[in-house]
Amino acid sequence: MSATSSFDVIVIGGGHAGCEAAAASARFGARTLLLTQSLETIGEMSCNPAIGGLGKGHLVREIDALDGLMGRLADVSGIQFRMLNRSKGAAVRGPRSQIDRRLYREAMQAELAQTPNLTRRAGTAEALLMDGDRVVGVRAGDGADLKAGAVVLTTGTFLNGVIHRGDERIPAGRHGEAPSTGLAADLYGAGLPMGRLKTGTPARLDGRTIAWDRLEMQAADADPVPFSFLSDRIDVPQIACGITHTTEETHAIIAANLGESAVYGGRLTGRGPRYCPSIEDKVVRFADKTSHQVFLEPEGLDDPTVYPNGISTSVSPETQSAFLRTMPGLEAVEVFRFGYAIEYDFVDPRALTQALEVKSRPGLYLAGQINGTTGYEEAGAQGLIAGLNAARAAAGSAEIVLGRDQAYIGVMIDDLVTRGVTEPYRMFTSRAEYRLTLRADNADQRLTPLGIEAGIVSGARAAVFGAKAAALEAATALVRDTRFTPNQAQALGVPVNADGQRRSMRDLLAYPGVDLSRFEVAYPEIAGWTPAVREQVEIDAGYAGYLDRQTADAEALRREEALTLPAGIDYAAIGGLSNEVREKLARVQPRTLGQAGRIEGVTPGALTALLSHVKKAAVAA
Repeated sequence: MSATSSFDVIVIGGGHAGCEAAAASARFGARTLLLTQSLETIGEMSCNPAIGGLGKGHLVREIDALDGLMGRLADVSGIQFRMLNRSKGAAVRGPRSQIDRRLYREAMQAELAQTPNLTRRAGTAEALLMDGDRVVGVRAGDGADLKAGAVVLTTGTFLNGVIHRGDERIPAGRHGEAPSTGLAADLYGAGLPMGRLKTGTPARLDGRTIAWDRLEMQAADADPVPFSFLSDRIDVPQIACGITHTTEETHAIIAANLGESAVYGGRLTGRGPRYCPSIEDKVVRFADKTSHQVFLEPEGLDDPTVYPNGISTSVSPETQSAFLRTMPGLEAVEVFRFGYAIEYDFVDPRALTQALEVKSRPGLYLAGQINGTTGYEEAGAQGLIAGLNAARAAAGSAEIVLGRDQAYIGVMIDDLVTRGVTEPYRMFTSRAEYRLTLRADNADQRLTPLGIEAGIVSGARAAVFGAKAAALEAATALVRDTRFTPNQAQALGVPVNADGQRRSMRDLLAYPGVDLSRFEVAYPEIAGWTPAVREQVEIDAGYAGYLDRQTADAEALRREEALTLPAGIDYAAIGGLSNEVREKLARVQPRTLGQAGRIEGVTPGALTALLSHVKKAAVAA
């Protein structure tokens, strides 16, 4: 590669955000460079080798619906598929799988190696290249200037990363890899609002030294449900995970050595994820509990390494060895690698637009943990949107922004750029106002047409989607338009009132215990519907009344969001706003009135004053 090379888009970092960003940019047709420290660690699962879960599984389905990689690759590397909340409503079910770390990494590297328009290069990015305020490329560690129409930073935990373990302080982006200090200095020098966050990881155990026969085991689902809408079945062998628990002795050892902890020893300032606390946090915050559950999760089919989910820690190796051996089944356990905490820089995401572009540095996009999030799924979803928008910007096309009523991805990005973060952000179903419509089962119906229009969905996926959409349309028409008298419904075993009212098949499917099999004799075509079509028809029927109300709410939101606020509003000139509200509006620079209303502390009165100001300005113009 020459001393100066040119691309449409450069993506920095080969983690989950970087891989999805690079692939999305290349699918759009942009000449894309993925620059990462090591080609061998592209797609590495640096913490828990699992994908999906509650809220997170929705994100994976949405990534897949936009032709992203994570869902398809999880389906060829998942070794324990489970549908969480299976007994609850479809809106809160979460597909999850334990992943074979090696299979996933190899699948990701193979996928990117054969992606058209994508070049992979081992190396570091030491500085941003600027043309005024606009980012126009990066300077690589070997001195080469790499020019681009847009740059996507997906630095994970590498920005000034420091590992903490007992008395050890190791500058690192993750175990065994150097941190990124040059880019961090550039971002600070640009005056971006920065902060520190932390996350942690547990020890990695030698599964051959665990007494599995003494543990409760959790099996995979007998009928594993794939992540990807392109996957018909799961062919990877499925395994069981073990369950153990901490004991009073475990807690006593940790409590006696809290001074070794990065947080409780006062050596770490970054805030960690409240919903995924370290074992030290659990012992301190839940002092009344004598036990915490720990899942022992194998990291691969042919790998003896086991991930003990629930006991991330930063105490010394000696203390880790001691407390691990107080747990049932781990009395003789050996450790491959001890746990640690890692502290790293992030950019306040309120500095970004909804397209994930830095407001003060056009041409620069951020995705993943650099935006204050945690988790592979959150990173991958941001990476896809940042990569797509970087490619579209380089081509002179309009940005793509997903609304809160369209996708969990839209909820997450709006939360980040509007409210910012005080701790690492994780997706939950409770964050979505419209979760009855934003279900995992219908992510393709919601987003694949948008992906086709945006230019990032392959012809193969578009064909599969088109066939399913046509089948679903025909099925929906049948259940909507076919009507039954009370006598006909009762003859089918549906307990309706004899009130003379004719009810549609959709109405009858909403009754408890009624599914499509009830109607197959009279309507044999139903037997030919695919499982995916049957599932979505039944779910839509069950939620029908609620969906109608939620659709009306979403339309009201769109009307509010439709009022675009002009750029460069002088909030100091608007009467009726408090100084605090002026500062918040000036910092976030909301794109719409709806986004302004979601900024913490912006009252209905403030929105009224803002709306009046915008209307007066429009009349004056």
